[in-house]
Amino acid sequence: MSDRRRIRRGRVSAIEVADTEDTRLLERRDPSFIHTDPWRVLRILSEFVEGFDALAAIPPAVSVFGSARINAGDPSYATARAVGAELAKAGFAVITGGGPGVMEAANRGCREAGGTSIGCNIELPFEQRMNDYDDLGVDLGYFFVRKTMFVKYAEAFVVFPGGFGTLDELFESLTLIQTGKVQHFPVVLFGSDYWGGLLGWLRERVLAEGKIAPGDLELFRVSDEPREVVGHIQEVLANGSRHGRG
Repeated sequence: MSDRRRIRRGRVSAIEVADTEDTRLLERRDPSFIHTDPWRVLRILSEFVEGFDALAAIPPAVSVFGSARINAGDPSYATARAVGAELAKAGFAVITGGGPGVMEAANRGCREAGGTSIGCNIELPFEQRMNDYDDLGVDLGYFFVRKTMFVKYAEAFVVFPGGFGTLDELFESLTLIQTGKVQHFPVVLFGSDYWGGLLGWLRERVLAEGKIAPGDLELFRVSDEPREVVGHIQEVLANGSRHGRG
């Protein structure tokens, strides 16, 4: 995709006060809610329509998640960039949250390798500008709309070291797979050192106490090699068509 596109809804990227679409939606109801919430539903609908319209024609894609707080000197930046490049070489577009850190690295690697690089940016109470490596950027106001785009238009997730937002995306994807909402949807955790403690806790507490089934730990793969990531995704997709994308 040679021309960089940006889908905006007339809002600025720099939000200096804690007043976003999500905060207004989730605030406690007041006597005037009956006059405001029904109209907000239409705004939510329009955001879904805009997102679907922007992303409907993209190639098969992989969503990549990870910390926004790292810089180009962090090892995760280099590996995310390499994964982005390997995905592009395999014919996948790359979708990220559009911000800095791991997101920027994956978008950058994808674009440098000739792939389609996509960012779904989110309105926050502080500035998060779209990184410079997105061919197609979509600005969204609601986290749940953004998360729908990440799953609906992706064939797989690759999850790099990150914080609460990264963990949120990881466990939401695993829940969707566990409950059969999506099928043949590979999830790869990149960085065995980072994820080892979490996996140990899942085995030793969550599984041991019967809160998940043994097969639930097979819903994802841990990897330290960019090419292995892509190979695993291709293998899973080759063994079954991706459902739930319509």
